[in-house]
Amino acid sequence: MVSQEISQTGQSYRPSLEVRGLEDVPRPVVPLAIDFPDGHIIPPHAHRRAQLIYAARGVMTVSVPEARGVSGGGLWVIPPQRALWMPGGIAHSIRMTGAVEMRTLYLSGAAASRLPPDCRVVAVSPLLRELILRAMDIPPLYDEQGPDGRLMAVVLDQLHVLPIMPLHLPMPTDKRLAAICRALLADLADNRPLEAWGREAGASVSTLARLFRRETGMGFAAWRQQARLVRALELLAAGRPVTQVAFDLGYDSVSAFIAMFRRAFGVPPSRYFRG
Repeated sequence: MVSQEISQTGQSYRPSLEVRGLEDVPRPVVPLAIDFPDGHIIPPHAHRRAQLIYAARGVMTVSVPEARGVSGGGLWVIPPQRALWMPGGIAHSIRMTGAVEMRTLYLSGAAASRLPPDCRVVAVSPLLRELILRAMDIPPLYDEQGPDGRLMAVVLDQLHVLPIMPLHLPMPTDKRLAAICRALLADLADNRPLEAWGREAGASVSTLARLFRRETGMGFAAWRQQARLVRALELLAAGRPVTQVAFDLGYDSVSAFIAMFRRAFGVPPSRYFRG
C-alpha cells in the first residue's frame, strides 16, 4: 500500500509526493487503498488521471465546486458498495461519514477514453467488488502480460457496464438559486414552497422555476427531495435512527420517509446499509 500523509487532527488530508507520483506510473490502471476516520476531509484537489472511487465501508460525499453542466457539478454521495466515476482534471473535495475504507483505481487517459466524460455514482457488482479488493494487493508496476495485468484488463471491461445510481445533487450557479440551495441544505426540514423562497430572493416563482430547470435539470420539489436523499444516506451512515432522520429532513411521518427512500433505492432505509 502506498504511504500517505494524514494530519494528526484527522480533519484534513493531502497526498504525499509518492501518492501524486502514482499518476506517472506507466500502467493503464493503478490501485490505491487508504482508510479514513469519521469527519475526515480531503480538501479540493484534482488528478490528471480519471478515478473510480469505491466505498468498501462508510460514506463519502464528493463536492465539485465548479459547475460543469447539468450532469457535472454539485454533490455526489458514495455509500458502501457504490463507487464514483471521476474523469481526470476535475477539482473536487471529499468528506467522510463514518470510518471509511476508500479503494481507488486511477486510469490512464487511454484506459478512460471510452468511459463517461462526467461524474456519476455507479453500482458495484459483486464481481467488480472482488476485483477491486484484489487489485489493492497488486503493486503499481505490475506485469501487464501476467496474471495481474489480465486482472486489470477484466476490471476495465467491467467499468463499461456499471449501472448509474440516483445519488447526484446538482448545484446551481445563479446567485439567487445558490443562496436558496445553501439555505435548504442547512435546514432540510424547511418545507416552505417556492413562492416563499421567491419573496426572500426577490424573484418571481416563474423565474425561479425556470432557473431551477435550466441549471439543475429538475424542478424545485425534485431538487429538495434529492437533497433529502443525499443527506439521509449521510445521517443513516452516521448511525442516526430512521425515525430521527425522517423528522430531521422535514417529513410529517416516518412512513412517508420510508416510502420515498424505497422508491429511490428499492429497499427501506433499515436495510440499505446491510449490503
